[in-house]
Amino acid sequence: NNSNMITFTSPKTALAAVITAVGSCSASCSAFTPQSFIGQRTAATNGRICTSLSSTVDPNVVTKKEYQDICGVDFNNADLTDRLTKTAYLYPKHVEVIEDFEPMVDKMVDEILLETGDKAWQPQDYLPDLSQDDWLEQTKDLRDAAAGVPDDVFVVLIGDMVTEEALPTYQTLLNTFEGCDDPIGTTDSAWARWSRGWTSEENRHGDLLNKYLYLTGKTDMRAIEVTIQHLITSGFNPGARKDPYRGFLYTSFQERATKISHGNVGKLAKSHGAVDLQRISAKIAGDEGRHEKAYQQFCTEILKRDPDGLLMEFGDLMRGQIVMPAELMTDGNDPKLYENFSAVAQRLEVYTALDYADIIEHLVDHWKIGELTGLSSEAEKEQEYLCRLPTRFRKLAERSMNKKKDEVPVKESFSWIFDRKA
Repeated sequence: NNSNMITFTSPKTALAAVITAVGSCSASCSAFTPQSFIGQRTAATNGRICTSLSSTVDPNVVTKKEYQDICGVDFNNADLTDRLTKTAYLYPKHVEVIEDFEPMVDKMVDEILLETGDKAWQPQDYLPDLSQDDWLEQTKDLRDAAAGVPDDVFVVLIGDMVTEEALPTYQTLLNTFEGCDDPIGTTDSAWARWSRGWTSEENRHGDLLNKYLYLTGKTDMRAIEVTIQHLITSGFNPGARKDPYRGFLYTSFQERATKISHGNVGKLAKSHGAVDLQRISAKIAGDEGRHEKAYQQFCTEILKRDPDGLLMEFGDLMRGQIVMPAELMTDGNDPKLYENFSAVAQRLEVYTALDYADIIEHLVDHWKIGELTGLSSEAEKEQEYLCRLPTRFRKLAERSMNKKKDEVPVKESFSWIFDRKA
């Protein structure tokens, strides 16, 4: 009745009172919403709990208009997305270009990314099934095969796995590319769906390799986990600068590099009798190959619309060289861990400076950089630089690798393999 009503002098006072009530509720209340509120909403909606405001305020006490007047934020995702969509960009022309071929990105989501759920491969498909009666035999077969793989191959495999496990950093980076972000986490744009779909597929790689390494019994999993945590904490800067052009140039290069590395580890595993590891590496390399095609196609579409712009960024990115995602890796003890890991990978020819040169040549040929016409004078200079770059870099790589052939390899200890040397 009216005698029990409390009069508030303003909507803001009312909101403060509600928040106070929520904060002082008994243990039977949820973290944000008193049970009495839930009961009121349940009764008012025929048993269905409305949750759009449950983490903030109850709409029976503070109206939607009052809330908007106070906080300036609407309750529905569509309006919230509009509010969070940037209206000013560092690269407005680049955003305009990528928005122009967004329908093609929709197609990529459907045709390049695999289906989720039962139709998609999962890490467990390539590992012993511990729920089966013969789980011990399955595990023993895996461990016996892994026992024949040398430590230096395991060091490269672990380094690749650590790189894959830093996936949170890469999705964060992807969402910094202007025009490609996912402002609320469930945005229904083609770019946001690509980002989430790509991440969901990449997530399988680290999971699979992590479980495989654990089952082999050959590695110090805690030291590896420490390295993963350090790498995610450290992050990495590929020089994308929030520019979608630079971002897609980088991913075009890096996806191919990762494909090469996993593929070569698989070949080494097979040569040492670890066929299961070869299958795992081949499956991951296949994913990287599909993703590589998508990012290279994005750049192809940019070239159709803004060849000058892409060439300027491509040339500048290559002058700075491609930053490897795991360059800041550390186990907390070895300050040269990445350098030592990379030296092993080079010696085994898993990923070398020649591969770097080959990737540059592949991208220049794939995008037909030398055939582009109608360019500005500045873009023509970048065109000339890029077309000459593969040959120049290959000469430098060959000179460096020939010099190292005369050097006696120095073995380094790795905490990942219980301080054994590789």
